[in-house]
Amino acid sequence: MADDKSMTATTQSIAVSALRAQQARMRIIAENLANANSTSKTPGGDPYRRQAPVFQAVSVGNGGTGVRMSRAVPDKSAFNSSFDPSNPSADATGYVKTPNVDPLIEAMDMRDAQRAYEANLNVIETARAMDARTLDILKQ
Repeated sequence: MADDKSMTATTQSIAVSALRAQQARMRIIAENLANANSTSKTPGGDPYRRQAPVFQAVSVGNGGTGVRMSRAVPDKSAFNSSFDPSNPSADATGYVKTPNVDPLIEAMDMRDAQRAYEANLNVIETARAMDARTLDILKQ
């Protein structure tokens, strides 16, 4: 029984690490969406640059391997630009650089993160239900 309990604890620790990683991922996606329409504060300057999460394997209790978001890295793809000479952020030729954030991509990433979060919640709930069922069987 001790092995089963440690296995359940390890399973839950792995799922909890994934919950935290997906939560951090959703924060990065929300930041990207919040800045999707921002421009530079200076003429010809660079606007907000999309951030991408980087995940890393980590050890969790009893020898399991979980995950965490280790950092966010700037997306090196090119900025978009539009012709708007009246914008205070426009360069000398009248073009304004806009962020390299595609709201559709961010929405799909957000949905993917939500599904991964929900899947890990289901793992935790199933592990708890298995523990409860095991206790019920042992009581008989």
